[in-house]
Amino acid sequence: MISIVGLCMQEAGGESIDLCVQDETYTYLNRKDVQEAMHAKLVGVTSWGFCSDVVNYDHRNLEIPTIGVVGSLVGSGIRVLVYSGDQDSVLPFVGTRILVNRLATGMGLNTTVPYKAWFDFDKQVGGWTQVYGQNNKLSFATIRGASHMAPFSSPKRSLALFAAFVAGRPLTA
Repeated sequence: MISIVGLCMQEAGGESIDLCVQDETYTYLNRKDVQEAMHAKLVGVTSWGFCSDVVNYDHRNLEIPTIGVVGSLVGSGIRVLVYSGDQDSVLPFVGTRILVNRLATGMGLNTTVPYKAWFDFDKQVGGWTQVYGQNNKLSFATIRGASHMAPFSSPKRSLALFAAFVAGRPLTA
């Protein structure tokens, strides 16, 4: 007998990746208890889905750069982390790093942590990071071995990065 769960798992870079995550996400987000916990109300649809005709996206908006929004957040005092998988073939991390550096320079934010390795839960190199401004106003990080959807392709390192950022801990510690 072949296990469906077994068919959904694939090894990549020492981590198991669930190839059926889209199906599992759909099921999870359609649970009433999950919707209640998230204070989500289904309006105009009977179930949550990945795509919807209720929201009409203007695809021309895909061309609008969002770096100005990041600058507005930083300028208002909100700490911001911009991260990228180092295996991302859609948005290579070098371009993202250049954009973040230009933003920091334009805002007069000095580098407070130079470009260096950060470490995951297992004390392995999780990627690289650079931090700008007092109180870590703006941080850039890569996630080693991660693709365009970093939390999917490198969940453990993504969690380590997110946990450190939310807790206000420096990534290099």
